[in-house]
Amino acid sequence: MNKPVELQTVPHWIAGKAAAGSSGRSGPVYNPATGQVSKRVAYANAADLDVAVQAARAALPEWRDASILRRARVMQKFLQLLQANQKQLAALVTEEHGKTLPDAMGSVMRGMEVVEFACGIPHLLKGEHSENVGTAVDCHTVRQAVGVCAGITPFNFPAMVPMWMFPMAIACGNTFILKVSEKVPSCAMRMAELLTEAGLPDGVFNVVHGDKEVVDAILDHPGINAVSFVGSTPIAKHIYETCAKNGKRVQALGGAKNHAVVLPDADLEFTADALIGAAYGSAGERCMAISAVVAVGDAADPLVALIGKKARAIRIGPGDADGMDMGPLVTREHRDKVAGYVDTGVKEGAKLVVDGRGFKVPGREEGFFLGTSLFDHVKPDMKIYRDEIFGPVLVVLRVATLEEAIALVNANPYANGTAIFTESGGAARRFENEIQVGMVGINVPIPVPVAFYSFGGWKNSLFGDLHVHGAEGIKFYTRTKVVTTRWPHQDTPRGGGFVMPTLG
Repeated sequence: MNKPVELQTVPHWIAGKAAAGSSGRSGPVYNPATGQVSKRVAYANAADLDVAVQAARAALPEWRDASILRRARVMQKFLQLLQANQKQLAALVTEEHGKTLPDAMGSVMRGMEVVEFACGIPHLLKGEHSENVGTAVDCHTVRQAVGVCAGITPFNFPAMVPMWMFPMAIACGNTFILKVSEKVPSCAMRMAELLTEAGLPDGVFNVVHGDKEVVDAILDHPGINAVSFVGSTPIAKHIYETCAKNGKRVQALGGAKNHAVVLPDADLEFTADALIGAAYGSAGERCMAISAVVAVGDAADPLVALIGKKARAIRIGPGDADGMDMGPLVTREHRDKVAGYVDTGVKEGAKLVVDGRGFKVPGREEGFFLGTSLFDHVKPDMKIYRDEIFGPVLVVLRVATLEEAIALVNANPYANGTAIFTESGGAARRFENEIQVGMVGINVPIPVPVAFYSFGGWKNSLFGDLHVHGAEGIKFYTRTKVVTTRWPHQDTPRGGGFVMPTLG
């Protein structure tokens, strides 16, 4: 009788080394393309988190007081190591999430761009100075670290979203605890190793894995000063409210229902190509995926025909196979949930133009694959429009005018990203000005900002005041201190003051 294969267990990373943890709990990590468990991951409890917090707090004084040039040089070395190991990180993303290797490579690169931005921290942390705000009185500001920061990140971007957080926090002089999705733990561990190799002191960056138990411990731990989150809207709202109640600084990015408005004057071939990638790339498991097309007037019939034709031609298979456009979904449960939305759309009366249910990859029948689905004549009250499906399902709504399209988008409770396709500068400018959404693309389907601009939505897509990375990331991970200075000399008036001081 053959002995069962003993699977690797991914540990935590605390104080510069791997740590098994004390909970005794673990969970499975799947390869979505095969449907098989590829490894296990340790689950942290509150005691494990406390060990990580104590390590982060112990490392804080030295790192906070380190010169900004030293911090910048660690980021520069980390960037070099990321560049040398980009393919390895992308392969880990594909293995545990399922997205295609080229897509994974691109997502790692977008994370590396934030590290590039963080390398400029000596300039980014410069304060302001005013001379003689009063007689012989000067005033200046400094930006100082917040303390111990935590990040809670989703399954769909195991490298990119964490890199939207921790490089900025660490470069600003904070220490960091990362809790990635337990579905995709390996990228975080590899990045922890690379940070250590780059010269980051032990305890500045820590990784804990797990489920709700460790998330709740992060939200409640008094030793954590700030929390960043990306995930679904209900969880984002809970994290925002809990952290605020516990006196923590918090940015919580929630869900999305991203619309693309298509006007009759748009180049429909170009638009259809753009929408195919935006809707079905990464199997639709992107918070910036286009999941609703608003076709205006005469654009609708030819656009739906083009999208349908291109959706049927998408090559679906294992993410590490050559020539694939789309891989599997992350878990069997999520695949079945997304397929259930297709069932719902049919029951609601929408026209199913392309049906992805029942799709199988020969030889990978146990993989978590789902074909592309396209609905037409969708109404705003339908569940397939109201909910964030987070899968390869695209819905098309029809309106008569640009004014109606803007009103439809603005009525939606989500406001992460949106796009308009048109050759009219006037229409695009009106859309840009009137749309109530945080990120807008003009003939750009997925307007994810570059690293020196901030990423974040409005309304139910963001809880908190500040977005991630860019200038707003610097603001989130620092506190401003204002210093007013006077050096008395022989001509300085003496005596106490008993009224509100004024400077003149």
